[in-house]
Amino acid sequence: MLRAKTSSPDRAVPSFARRATLRRSLRLLASFKFEQTDPAHFYGGIATDSAELIADYYADLTGRTLCGATVLDVGGGPGYFADEFGAAGARYIPVEPDPSELHAAGLSVSGAVRGSGMALPFRDNAVDICFSSNVAEHVPQPWLMAEEMVRVTRPGGLIVLSYTVWLGPFGGHETGPWHYLGGEYAARRYRRKYGREPKNRFGESLFAVRASDGLRWAATTSAEVLAVFPRYHPRWAWWLVRMPLLREFLVSNLVVVATKV
Repeated sequence: MLRAKTSSPDRAVPSFARRATLRRSLRLLASFKFEQTDPAHFYGGIATDSAELIADYYADLTGRTLCGATVLDVGGGPGYFADEFGAAGARYIPVEPDPSELHAAGLSVSGAVRGSGMALPFRDNAVDICFSSNVAEHVPQPWLMAEEMVRVTRPGGLIVLSYTVWLGPFGGHETGPWHYLGGEYAARRYRRKYGREPKNRFGESLFAVRASDGLRWAATTSAEVLAVFPRYHPRWAWWLVRMPLLREFLVSNLVVVATKV
């Protein structure tokens, strides 16, 4: 089994672990049905949960709150996260390559930057926290993006990368569960059924990223990995990441938490 590089695998777990309950898991999973029809409901809940996760790990790492911290959101999209981080007193900067995504929900985020996660338009050691939520599966070189996240984070800062695992139940996004028969097949079936291309087109804006890929990056990155766990699972089910085949189907969304040394 691939192991993340860390001197204390669960060093930063306890604070967030208190939130990782079965009730939280059921609430988040139930919200997925609203992703296409009511994105504010879905992404609003994800934004709140993300802010809590990051605040907990940042406090464990630094002893500080998010107040005054610079938070770079790679693939920030239409800005559902801005209110959550703003309320915590953070300076929130979303980076998004597609200008239509930045304005998709009619939201305006001051300081939003257009740019690619694979070549972040920021200097080295520029931010306190760099995170990416459900973006790695949408870029052709996700681990280049992950290294860019490490590069722009200051030493002692926090990196949080969360992505949808391809063989999990949500791996095909709106084309699932037919992605189990192949991403291209699932995309063609969606087009036949609905008369339009899926928003997440396999091979163009959706790629097969596995749990093992994230664990491999965690084992090789220069950052110190603090925790690797399934995002939507209760704490007592986090052991699934240690099961090589099972994790590909049951982890659903993998989180890698690291600090730059």
